[in-house]
Amino acid sequence: MNKEIKIGNRIIGKDSPAFFIAEMSGNHNQDFDRAVEIIKAAKAAGADAIKVQTYTADTITLDSEDDCFQVTQGTIWDGTTLHKLYQEAYTPWEWQPKLKEIAEELGLIFFSSPFDLTSIDFLEEMDVPCYKVASFEIADIPFIRKIARTGKPIIISTGIAYMEDIELALRTCKEEGNENVILLKCSSAYPAPYEDINLKMIPNMAEVFDCITGLSDHTMGHAVVDGAVALGAKVIEKHLCMSRAEGGVDSAFSMEPAEFKEMVDNARMLEKALGRVTYELTEKQKTNRAFGRSLFVAKDMKAGDVFTPENLRSVRPSVGLHTKYYEELLGKRISKDAKLGTPMSWELVDFE
Repeated sequence: MNKEIKIGNRIIGKDSPAFFIAEMSGNHNQDFDRAVEIIKAAKAAGADAIKVQTYTADTITLDSEDDCFQVTQGTIWDGTTLHKLYQEAYTPWEWQPKLKEIAEELGLIFFSSPFDLTSIDFLEEMDVPCYKVASFEIADIPFIRKIARTGKPIIISTGIAYMEDIELALRTCKEEGNENVILLKCSSAYPAPYEDINLKMIPNMAEVFDCITGLSDHTMGHAVVDGAVALGAKVIEKHLCMSRAEGGVDSAFSMEPAEFKEMVDNARMLEKALGRVTYELTEKQKTNRAFGRSLFVAKDMKAGDVFTPENLRSVRPSVGLHTKYYEELLGKRISKDAKLGTPMSWELVDFE
């Protein structure tokens, strides 16, 4: 897979800052103006991209009351059917071209997670710059194949995937000549417990699947994101809402704007601190070497006195002989008078 991928005007690769995606999902609560508010809040919070979801209840599931369509898996949505849930959560398709226009006017990259073949066609007409494959669609191979054929970058969440699922999805993309694929570690629980996150998978997936990796995070707060960035995540996706108190299908595990901004700001500071592997010193560090340790005369001495642990010590600053000569000097005699605080030098050593 390619190690440098361009999405919109952003290059994502080993030496790039993390690419932050604000996921709107259903947090607009079927209010277009709120959707616009979320886009503006994403920009103000430092996001690089805003992502929506492109489906209708009828394109993603069936309108059935049968047991297998009931949500009873211990989620925050238990007690309804899939069709009713998605009817509440979907983003109206007629909004999406206008939302894209608004986002791009603000300098944000706008894209979406499609959920069926018709939604890919719709998004192609909008000319989105990339695609996101949600965790639950990773096994839909005809769907992934059609996305891969667009030639556009693909971000794939792996929340419910076994290794063979990931391998098959990547192989499908390669068969279509598309190697612009980014894998996101994801725990498909809402909200996700920390003990299920396994951030160590991020560098492991990068090595095993030879690709760029990142995190789709559903935990509360940004501690997990901080850890992911430290481990090399190059794409971060978090849900964004205007206020959890306002409710909504995804608000319970979404960030508010101030929290999202704090997360991005922390990540940018962390990226600076991670720096690079180097044993060279900065100019400031070179200057501070003056406060390192070296050998000094620690008591007033007369010519001919013997150096002992009492009168020869390793102390700050570093203007005397290097401490590595300490054992060599013990037992030798001083060549001339010296007072306490005299930096050791070879001129003070009697070698006769």
